Amino acid sequence: MPKKPFIRRLQPDRSQTWRRIVQSIFVALNVWIGVEFFLFVRQFERGVNAGYSRPPGVEGWLPIAGLLNLKYFLVTGTIPAIHPAAMVLLAAFLVISFLLRRSFCSWICPVGSFSEWLWKLGRSTFKKNWALPRWLDLTLRPLKYLLLGFFVFLGAGMTAEGIDAFMHTPYGVLADVKMLGFFRDLSITSAVVLAVLVLASVFVQNFWCRYLCPYGALTGLAALLSPLRIRRNAVSCIDCGKCTRACPSLLPVDRLIQIRSAECTGCMECVASCPVEAALTLQVPKRTVRAEWLAAAICVIFVAAVAMARLSGHWYGEIPLRVYEHWVPLAREFSH
Repeated sequence: MPKKPFIRRLQPDRSQTWRRIVQSIFVALNVWIGVEFFLFVRQFERGVNAGYSRPPGVEGWLPIAGLLNLKYFLVTGTIPAIHPAAMVLLAAFLVISFLLRRSFCSWICPVGSFSEWLWKLGRSTFKKNWALPRWLDLTLRPLKYLLLGFFVFLGAGMTAEGIDAFMHTPYGVLADVKMLGFFRDLSITSAVVLAVLVLASVFVQNFWCRYLCPYGALTGLAALLSPLRIRRNAVSCIDCGKCTRACPSLLPVDRLIQIRSAECTGCMECVASCPVEAALTLQVPKRTVRAEWLAAAICVIFVAAVAMARLSGHWYGEIPLRVYEHWVPLAREFSH
């Protein structure tokens, strides 16, 4: 089929501007939640109730609790009383992944944003990023699915009654406090592992997300069913290869008509790099989706999920303050 004459992009692509705006909003939100939660926990460690309240959004950092609570809800039809926001946020992120590809990873996730900033720092410092040898890349890629399978296996082996009983134990109730304690009291082993992951992320694009993140594996599987896909117009394409070089997931965009891979995060880096008008687009069937529409849809789904949970009374968990007053001062003791 003959190619059309080269038509340079008429307007600059603003997809990355919109993505950076959404990333910044969610990073700022997570920083605010983290500070609020730290102050909430710290007041009980000091034995002085300073009036800080617990932000339920911190449960977004409890994916295992979210997975267990989701199973509890599917089995019983009842939203759990302990850490309900973990389930609400997990469900929202799965809906986003189903409708809008794996955009959770590249637009919302603060770990994904930090990972991206690291490899971009590496690229600006060393003028390139490095790809692992193909045999090693193929060996490591299934690891995140194995980790996901391990957590799903553990959850599958628990009954609804077992999940409810676990969530009401001190460990289940204080899962968020324990998570905070992990980062505050890093062991030498944990610190070394974290440093290795950070260093690897500087040199290899999205090292954690590509090889080790079970959350990314879950959203990637949901995204396989998404109607939203990157599509390449083979007639307009000039085979410059810029899209493939821009793809953080190392997908061969310039050789495909549409991207079906679970590794595609909908970041639109490939679209932004394309110099030809409409040669590469993000589409639902027969309709192009602009970056600002994608940004708005992500935010609307997230806000709607939180709003519905708040209005229905399933956002704040049923954990009295006296439980935190009793257990928070002891949390570090029973962690060792």
